[in-house]
Amino acid sequence: MKITKTLMLLSMIAVVFGCKTENNDKKMAYAIETNQDANGFNYETVANDPTGLRLYTLDNGLKVYLGKNEEEPKIQTLIAVRAGSTYDPADNTGLAHYLEHMVFKGTDKIGTTNYEEESKLIKQISDLYEEHKKEQDPEKKKEIYKKIDEISLEASKLSIANEYDKMVNSLGAEGTNAFTSNEQTVYVNKIPSNEVDKWLKVESERFSKLVLRLFHTELEAVYEEFNRGQDSDGRKQYFATLEGLFPTHPYGTQSTIGISEHLKNPSMEAINAYFNKYYVPNNMAVIMVGDLDFDTTIKKVNDAFGSYEKKEVTHPTFPELEPITAPVKKVVLGPTSESIYIAFRSKGKGSDQEVILSLVDYMLSNSQAGLIDLNLNQKQMVQNASSFTNFDNDYGFHMLYGSPKADQTLDEVRDLLLSQIEKIKKGEFEDWLLDAVINDMRLSQIRQYENGSATAYAYLDAFIGEQEWSNRLKMLDEMKKITKQDVVDFANSFYGNNYVEVHKQKGEDTSIVKVENPGITPIELNRGKESEFLKALNEIESPDLKPQFVDYKTAIKETKTDNGLKMSYIENPNNDIFNLNIIFDMGQDNDRMVSLAAGYLDYLGTDKYTPEQLKQEFYKIGISYNVFSSSDKTYVGISGLKENLDAGLALLEHLWNNAEPNQETYNKYVESILKNREDGKTEKGNIFWNGLMSYGQYGENSRLRNIYSQAELKAMSPTELVNKIKEMRAYNQRIFYYGNAVDEAKVALNTHHKIPETLLDYPEKVEYTNLETGGNVYFVDYDMVQSEILLVAKGEEFSPEKMAASQLFNTYFGSGLSSIVFQEIRESKSLAYSAFSSYNNAAEVGKPNYTMAYVGTQANKLEQAVGAMMELMTNMPEAEDQFNQAKEATLKKIASQRITKSNIFWTYEGLKKRGIDNDNREEIYNTIKNMTMEDLKTFFNDNIKGEEYNVMVIGNKKDMDFDALSKLGTIKELDIDYLFNYNQPEALKQ
Repeated sequence: MKITKTLMLLSMIAVVFGCKTENNDKKMAYAIETNQDANGFNYETVANDPTGLRLYTLDNGLKVYLGKNEEEPKIQTLIAVRAGSTYDPADNTGLAHYLEHMVFKGTDKIGTTNYEEESKLIKQISDLYEEHKKEQDPEKKKEIYKKIDEISLEASKLSIANEYDKMVNSLGAEGTNAFTSNEQTVYVNKIPSNEVDKWLKVESERFSKLVLRLFHTELEAVYEEFNRGQDSDGRKQYFATLEGLFPTHPYGTQSTIGISEHLKNPSMEAINAYFNKYYVPNNMAVIMVGDLDFDTTIKKVNDAFGSYEKKEVTHPTFPELEPITAPVKKVVLGPTSESIYIAFRSKGKGSDQEVILSLVDYMLSNSQAGLIDLNLNQKQMVQNASSFTNFDNDYGFHMLYGSPKADQTLDEVRDLLLSQIEKIKKGEFEDWLLDAVINDMRLSQIRQYENGSATAYAYLDAFIGEQEWSNRLKMLDEMKKITKQDVVDFANSFYGNNYVEVHKQKGEDTSIVKVENPGITPIELNRGKESEFLKALNEIESPDLKPQFVDYKTAIKETKTDNGLKMSYIENPNNDIFNLNIIFDMGQDNDRMVSLAAGYLDYLGTDKYTPEQLKQEFYKIGISYNVFSSSDKTYVGISGLKENLDAGLALLEHLWNNAEPNQETYNKYVESILKNREDGKTEKGNIFWNGLMSYGQYGENSRLRNIYSQAELKAMSPTELVNKIKEMRAYNQRIFYYGNAVDEAKVALNTHHKIPETLLDYPEKVEYTNLETGGNVYFVDYDMVQSEILLVAKGEEFSPEKMAASQLFNTYFGSGLSSIVFQEIRESKSLAYSAFSSYNNAAEVGKPNYTMAYVGTQANKLEQAVGAMMELMTNMPEAEDQFNQAKEATLKKIASQRITKSNIFWTYEGLKKRGIDNDNREEIYNTIKNMTMEDLKTFFNDNIKGEEYNVMVIGNKKDMDFDALSKLGTIKELDIDYLFNYNQPEALKQ
């Protein structure tokens, strides 16, 4: 929850890490300056802006945000429209989101072989949809839909599916996607910096005209997305909160995905009208942050978009909401564990409330020393709790979140959360907390805004909120002016009985909408065809971009501490942030108690500090610490600003040496572990991707199932756990430091990190055997609308020689919007919203590779979807043009990839586990460069075709066609307690 909260806050506040504590002239600190470049383009900058934004406004009103980040030869691009689901017509909810999907379908030039003829058929389909929308008789609607399906098949013979996706993929674009929310629709690509010309040519054409081709198959994909929402209790709880907060405003009356009735009765005319109204230059922005030249880039953007015609845009306004004068309670039912949301409505983005609410929110919950962190989480008063803020243009909200312990009611959790608000209202918090919170935000922003993508999203947030960038930069300075009394006064005026509480309870949701399979005829994909636009695009030559590879042996420097520990280090070229890790090459596989002890340590104090005081001491100096154990490694580390490294390490070592066991704390810790297990049993993703995935690979003898039983946990001695952590320093260990002032870090280690003269060898590892696959269908019953299926086949042991072919295979065949699997399963047959296949190389030498294939769809489509997937996994379609595009895309992604900063060390760690001691991307690159379609076919035949699969399925038992599943193998229904080995020895049900 805190990760999500931090990202939301960073996008809200923008970049302020260059601010000083005091400024004599606040107005001049971020003064807006108007400049003109060599080509005559005017732009704005903001004084003391650490991001270096240049904000241009073209003659047609298009905003262009340009920022420079030269860490890698890539550019994060966002094309944003100030329009989202808030502006959907009341009788066409979900329209903005569906339009977002359709913008990927091409124009009169992209995605067609004969638009003149195709457009006539699209017009017929549009007219039929209007007729379908008006018709009330269900049987007549089916007849109209049958006509739509017939004409759509004919129209598809003239279209080229996914041509946009193929084009941007061939550029080496990453993260191609889009998203829609209340007041924005945003289109995303991260492109190699040498492909700007081609990208702009594609995007300027893409947004010039909307063509609603392949409409009914995409509609089914959107409906599958709607079903995924129905299966998400979290989404339902969140929207119920919005309904309570905004009962007469679109924020609460219509969701982004829309309602089932509107999705099944769309209007192509309404979608075109929405596009024509809002997708105009003076309502849009082009945002580019990365390795770019300002003067050259703006000229190219103007050439691409400058001819777009400006139109008057009026956004709807809505009546002011009535105040909430008494608590509004709502209940959401579903299979997942119980939780509660408590939300207070606020003013919107850019308001005075945004600044102070953000401060109060972090005073309550900052993952270390907020009131909720210390009084509820640290003391284990609830299972977990947090808070976050959200601000849209008209309104925002402050939300508190909590989940109960085994013996708690949601009302009790609510009261505990509200009691922390009461502490704010009474001023029951330390004076230093305000400054510490602001320093925490500053540190988070320094970390986040080293990244060009994060900067781009900050610009996006300012554009959508119609905020001056200078005002976003001022926010932390404005926050620094707030006093303790200001906070108390605000809290007393803002927080009362004016909240919405939404109880997520376990139970059957009777509001779930289920529909029959419409029986879509698979459309033509026309893989071998290209539009004239694509042919012309391919004629454009891009500047060459050479890959750069890392010499790990020189990039990672080494020294030794006074006590002989190897200290690897990489200097931070950007700022004063450091990360220091003490690494033990032993983990849970060597001693499963280490992970248990590491978790317990987080709740302990010392002979000098209570647990709460210890967290406060770390927070005061802006230091985060972690003790974490994976399967084969244990890490003890700190991070923060280098000026506090010595004090932070001293504090960590004090905890390590002087942690005091506490029986009551341990009892609560065990209760929390057991409750987490119970909660995990209700989470579909945990059951499927952890439980079933592990069982399909390892069976009963797995790392997942090798856990302490309830009785073992309760019998454990807290002193034994604390000693386990203290004894860790006696084992072999090494250091990795990323930061400046390496000598200072070494001095701090010499001073504070004391170890025995002779270090111990690690305990022997437990080995887990990967079982042979084939002939098994493992099923778990779960209350859900969709069904999910995963096919897993064990392959040969890891070999570096397979890495090149597998990377190209995944691009061509199974991953991404332009892959064979996506086209066949979703685009052609509309059998799923999500489908992919991949060949996965093992992370460790001596371990097997795996072939995997996934489909998530309605239960009544499952047999068709699995059949289609199995056919693809047996007979790979061969499309030479698509192969060449995939090859080009893979090579360009490698060429534009840069391994930098601390990632150099961690990437090398992963390579060494695979028995590789060099940057093997060079070998991969050269191998792929020489590969042919025949080579890929050989790889497919040798490694994928004819594989024997274990099949993992999760879905609603009453909707499942077990006769169809039995064709894939012997069906075994798994009890969830058995799957995770949770104190129930019940064997497999046949």
